[in-house]
Amino acid sequence: MNYTNNYYLAEQMKIGNPKAYDYLMHSFYQKLCAYAYTLSHDHGTAEDIVQNVFVEVWLNKKNINPVFSIKNYLYKSVYNEFINQYRKSKPVYCLEKKYLEAVDIEVENTYDNLDELVKLVNKEINCLPPKCRQIFLLNKKEGLSHIEIAEYLDVSMKTIEGHMTRGFKILRDRLDDKMKTVFFILFG
Repeated sequence: MNYTNNYYLAEQMKIGNPKAYDYLMHSFYQKLCAYAYTLSHDHGTAEDIVQNVFVEVWLNKKNINPVFSIKNYLYKSVYNEFINQYRKSKPVYCLEKKYLEAVDIEVENTYDNLDELVKLVNKEINCLPPKCRQIFLLNKKEGLSHIEIAEYLDVSMKTIEGHMTRGFKILRDRLDDKMKTVFFILFG
């Protein structure tokens, strides 16, 4: 069994061969930890990142595309996991806290039925054209930048900007004034 062959390794991973997974771990774990350390500057965080990536690889093994380089996929996954962890741990600044407190007070005083309004806004978002909805949610709910979305979907920045502009226009046209406030609170 020649696991050094990318195509063969990917095919073995897809069928759930534990030896292929062991080979992948043995071949890349230390290198990926070193790479993650250059991003995080913390050994524990670096190991957490790499472990999360390997868990995701195993859980999503059926989606591995044998045409693409597993090595490149692993390194890109480590980078993406670092970004995700960075976003989760990023502190909320004092001004943002004050803004959020003011929004909470406004919401409590203005809307008795906030959950219903949020459902209506989400319903309108789900009515967006599929690609537009996907890009909008990656940006507004997942917090990805336009550049990250363009790389993730392998499309141009102009495409991302066009879909975002279209999404905002459609939502502005469909939402009444009360829902526009909820939309602003949820998505800025």
